Amino acid sequence: MDVGDVRIGVAMSDPDGILATPVETVAAGPGAIARLAELVVEHAAIECVVGLPVGLSGREGPAAVKVRAFCAELQPAIDPVPIRLFDERMSTMTAAGQLRHSGRSGASRRTVIDQAAATVILQTALDTERTRGSAPGETL
Repeated sequence: MDVGDVRIGVAMSDPDGILATPVETVAAGPGAIARLAELVVEHAAIECVVGLPVGLSGREGPAAVKVRAFCAELQPAIDPVPIRLFDERMSTMTAAGQLRHSGRSGASRRTVIDQAAATVILQTALDTERTRGSAPGETL
């Protein structure tokens, strides 16, 4: 998931954990937790990877505090599925570049950028886990 103030991008991987694909953009606010919990059940998720917005310096700022608070609300709704926070530095910029490269216009990019960023976050986490042999990030 790519959690933002307005939208939450959601992606999922194939059963083998090799390829991440976009799923949905959920409106942030009332109803978001319930919809995300539905998606976790619907897609039989075994873990929820949430992008943690860490600054380029490696420090956590106000955005990271918001994501941690959101995850504290989400966790009881998806229990027993664990949440793993994963450094999302540059994910939105990477996603925007990929969409631009694919020929998406500015307006059409906005409608899917959060899903694309969630896909970048999840794919990076999957690739890192495959390379390291252990899951990256911080489990809540």
